[in-house]
Amino acid sequence: MKHLTPTDYRVQRWANGLGQTVEMLRIEQDGALLARLSMAVVDADGPFSLFPGIERVLTVISGPGFSLRGGGIALECPPLVPVAFSGDVALQAVGTGGVASEDLNVMTARALPRPEVSVLESGSLPAGGLLVLVALKPALVGPLALAPREMVVTTEGAEVTGRVLAARLFGLP
Repeated sequence: MKHLTPTDYRVQRWANGLGQTVEMLRIEQDGALLARLSMAVVDADGPFSLFPGIERVLTVISGPGFSLRGGGIALECPPLVPVAFSGDVALQAVGTGGVASEDLNVMTARALPRPEVSVLESGSLPAGGLLVLVALKPALVGPLALAPREMVVTTEGAEVTGRVLAARLFGLP
């Protein structure tokens, strides 16, 4: 089990240069992105970055949420509901009303099985794949106390007390 805190994360510009993201976890093979978990704030209507060949699951973790529109797609992104979409499609965030919403993005290479992403209030998670747990409020993973935005990465099962975003990634080396 690996415990990561905000001091382990990297702040960087969005791919489209219009904002910044906090990259919490990045897994590559031979220089190609396999998986990434990042946090960003969407506080204005505008374009989302394109990530060709990448599947995305976005979950609003604070704020009112927003909508994604473009390429014949209309997705609602309410708080605490994972929303999956292709990184190939040019989408716009709309309906922000200038109010900030913080989101967590789970991105995986299209060649990998789709990740399982959920918001868990408390419970047991079995082993399988790579399990990433991000505390949305103070939480316990087993005996380990997590502050909000801290993360555990494990291949083991986990007993969780408190609200976490749980992402299970498959097919990683």
